[in-house]
Amino acid sequence: MTDDSKPLVAVHVCCGPCATSVVERLRESYRVHAVWYNPNIQPDEEHDRRLATMRELAGAINLPMTELHYDVEAWLRDCAGLMDEPEGGRRCGVCFEHRLWVAGAFAAEMGADFFATTLTVSPHKPAATINPIGLRIATEAGVDFVDQDFKKRDGFARSIQLSREFGLYRQRYCGCLPSRGDV
Repeated sequence: MTDDSKPLVAVHVCCGPCATSVVERLRESYRVHAVWYNPNIQPDEEHDRRLATMRELAGAINLPMTELHYDVEAWLRDCAGLMDEPEGGRRCGVCFEHRLWVAGAFAAEMGADFFATTLTVSPHKPAATINPIGLRIATEAGVDFVDQDFKKRDGFARSIQLSREFGLYRQRYCGCLPSRGDV
């Protein structure tokens, strides 16, 4: 199958390290376009560092990427009242939904056949929570969702290996300030 005959997937990328193995796997069956939308990542310096790392990876692997607006205010509105939730609690579900909704809507707008997310490659992000959100948004946005647990088949281990090979910055917390703890 030539690249031109493959369906187009717009993949929400949470960071360069997670994108490595997910993009590698998706490219087996899809033309891949990265979508950067992560208003949860704070402070601004951390967001910018992760975005720079993602740009570096995109350049190294010839990955087209669209950067959507860094709308921290919208993310904070959606997560209002949830900042004291424990990591993995209700705030995380709202955060996944917020980012996937924007990415899914963008995928539909750009005419992608599918959308996906790199979030499920992390051992800290449950595919059983994320994928139902993606499937619901797919119905609402009118674009199919790639329902995958990318940590399977050693996806996370592969992301660590590829991150080392590319010399990518690997962050030590999810992204939002409450997840930062005392890093």
